[in-house]
Amino acid sequence: MITMEMLGKVRRMYYRDGLSRSEISRRTGLSRNTVKKWLRAPEGASAAYRRESTPGKLGPYQAT
Repeated sequence: MITMEMLGKVRRMYYRDGLSRSEISRRTGLSRNTVKKWLRAPEGASAAYRRESTPGKLGPYQAT
């Protein structure tokens, strides 16, 4: 569940509730590096993973 809702939850836990990055990581299941990256991101940033689309094994043979 990686959404703007989760980003807001992480920021709320850190800034309002005063939880540490490690505690947020434990409670949300996110890695500490992800929590750190999201907290450093500008306010309007969206939480999204970039994944390259890779052709499947049958890609070269789909035309036939």
